[in-house]
Amino acid sequence: MASHVLEVDPETELKFILSHNEATPRCILTLRHPGNTSDSIAFKVKTTQPRRYLVRPNQGLIAPKSSEQISILLVDKDKQTLMQSYDRLGQSGLDHSKDKFLVQSCAVGANFAAKASGDSSELYDALTSMWNSVTSGGTSTPVFNKKLHVRHVVQESSSGAKSAPPPSISPTKLDPASNSNMDKMSQEQLVTELTNLRRKYDELVSFSVNLTAERDILSNTLEQTKRDFNREMAARSALENKQGGGGSKAGGAGGRSMVGLLMQLLIVGIACFLSGVKMGSSGAANNLPVVSMFVADPQAVNAAPIEEEPPVIEPEEAAEE
Repeated sequence: MASHVLEVDPETELKFILSHNEATPRCILTLRHPGNTSDSIAFKVKTTQPRRYLVRPNQGLIAPKSSEQISILLVDKDKQTLMQSYDRLGQSGLDHSKDKFLVQSCAVGANFAAKASGDSSELYDALTSMWNSVTSGGTSTPVFNKKLHVRHVVQESSSGAKSAPPPSISPTKLDPASNSNMDKMSQEQLVTELTNLRRKYDELVSFSVNLTAERDILSNTLEQTKRDFNREMAARSALENKQGGGGSKAGGAGGRSMVGLLMQLLIVGIACFLSGVKMGSSGAANNLPVVSMFVADPQAVNAAPIEEEPPVIEPEEAAEE
């Protein structure tokens, strides 16, 4: 047996006894350190129905040759639902329960075990962080898993009939400042008052179970969201780096293609200019209306007379004449 394996009692099945008289069925799970190692063993108890069961404590540390008792409470609302199934179908309606528990355990070092003697909230946060890292594959610490099935059994009365709940009687208000009312109350009123107190207690327990389940769900969701966010950021960073490298290559190729295009346009422009000059000298440019606007006819230039301007006579020279 591995050194981090806990001894679990019961080994395979958790049995909850349901009764009309008992409002909150309980089951005790005992975890024992085998004592074959000097390291403390961390444990965590999970269930497939976190809203149905209240597990206390759901995680912790067990020193060598020590044990820990885990109290598992079935919520009254779900207990009533199971009892209704029993009333309709009998015990066969409860024999196929899919509820399961999982006990995980792993060995921890002395530095981590030293936190057990400190603040309980600090130990709880450290255990939560450690189990999130272990279950996500962040560490190579070996983990032992022990699965337990759940069985619900209805306890019948000795006469074979189901015990009925106490009659509903309007509660009598008690004055906590005086004890005289207690003496004046009948036995039936005392039973009724105790029943009301028990009902309020069950409501508080149910509320506590729901809050604990909500906290565990939110904690797990937060850790999962963090992991998803980190993976998304890593993938996005890798994609941006890949696109940045491809963009620089595409930019270089685009620059080279632009230079080649400009060289081609320059060559075409020079060729057109030389062709226009050649056509102008041969007289073929007059047939092209656009080119004739820029190239003059050499014969027309030769035929045009050159007019000489008359000499300009200054006023003083004209007077002497």
